[in-house]
Amino acid sequence: MDDIDAYLTAQAGQFESNLCELLKIPSISADTQRHADVRRAAQWVAEQFRGLGLPTETIETSGQPLVYAETPKVAGRPTVLVYGHYDVQPVEPLDEWISPPFEPTKRSGNIYARGATDDKGQMLTHLFAARSWLKTRGQLPVQLKFLIEGEEEVGSQGLYDYLATEGAKAKLTCDVAVISDTSQFGPGQPAITYGLRGIAFFELKVSGPRQDLHSGTFGGAVTNPINTICRLLTSLIDERGRIQVPGFYDDVVALTDRERQQFAALPFTDAAFMQQIGVKGLSGEAGYTTLERRWARPTFDIHGIWGGQQVSKTAIPAKAGAKFSFRLVPKQDPQKVIDQARKYLQQHCPPGVEIEVTARGAPGVVVPLESPYVAAASRAIERGFGKRPVFIREGGSIPIVTNFRQQLGVDTLLLGWGLDDDNTHSPNEKFCLADFHRGIKASAHLWQELAR
Repeated sequence: MDDIDAYLTAQAGQFESNLCELLKIPSISADTQRHADVRRAAQWVAEQFRGLGLPTETIETSGQPLVYAETPKVAGRPTVLVYGHYDVQPVEPLDEWISPPFEPTKRSGNIYARGATDDKGQMLTHLFAARSWLKTRGQLPVQLKFLIEGEEEVGSQGLYDYLATEGAKAKLTCDVAVISDTSQFGPGQPAITYGLRGIAFFELKVSGPRQDLHSGTFGGAVTNPINTICRLLTSLIDERGRIQVPGFYDDVVALTDRERQQFAALPFTDAAFMQQIGVKGLSGEAGYTTLERRWARPTFDIHGIWGGQQVSKTAIPAKAGAKFSFRLVPKQDPQKVIDQARKYLQQHCPPGVEIEVTARGAPGVVVPLESPYVAAASRAIERGFGKRPVFIREGGSIPIVTNFRQQLGVDTLLLGWGLDDDNTHSPNEKFCLADFHRGIKASAHLWQELAR
């Protein structure tokens, strides 16, 4: 691999220049006024593949196009599906950016721009790794299939619709998928994310009287929708952090002793974590550590409550609403949880109000640590970063991982090159340039390791 490593070193400046080109495109998928820019980003990505001589397609969907490219099949070697996205989050609040979000700026070893780490920078590491093989050896040791979408930040509906077609399943047949859209465990400590939590997301609406009522005249005789929202939501979890929906824990799989030992061995302290997020105390399900609660236990959180007045008007509101979610662990069925929670809320709804519950969900996933693909990724990351990765779970949800398993029957390697302080979805998003280059090197070695 000396020739490829030398090429990566020689091309480092060009890689950064190309990254800046893509970061300058304001491909905000949530903003209809930017949809032409989203398509411009798709065209830019497609041109990069075409420049390598790869068969490349721009696949139209119900939303933004998919960019697909592939390298030749290699007999007896795995086929790898590389997924990423070229769309980005909105930039507001704009006045909190130190430098303009679409003018890539280098400071203190980082590059600052919207999309730097989520996901343009991380996605490009795999494209540039493929380039290194094609430019030095003319071919790759495995077949790569690239699938890059433009709606990840708004739900990926076009991609999901496409994946459900028979043509997609045939085109995307592979042995394993690779995604880099997550983070390392910490600075200088690369990681492989082998587990993700699922989610059941709810909107609860409560309707009472036909109009707002004077609380002095009607208070004590009419069920208040906001009071109802508060009672229902607080009843869903007890003071020890246990969710009170009957049957909720029936399918929860306990952490293994090996996993608990691995988590405990990581360089993590509650004190440092509290300082990082700016709080003076932590809470959660009794009997579990902070990392176990964040990564591998189900949780309940309220995300917003609306209704009533924000001024000095003492009225009983006619309507109120809330949004909340359960994070789920693998083996929990989101639809089962949704049905259980809906039944619970209906049974505990007081007289005088009506409730409406809408919900959607996605299951969690765990990749077996004994997988030979995980072992290959571990070796490649050690070569790229100079340090063996640790194995972690992620508390968030990446529905496309579940979709790949359901539609294509493959597991996904989640190889994140970012850091958890990269300000994804926030002002001043950044990506460490040293990790950008380490990610390219790790990716280049990954193709060799997977070929073995």
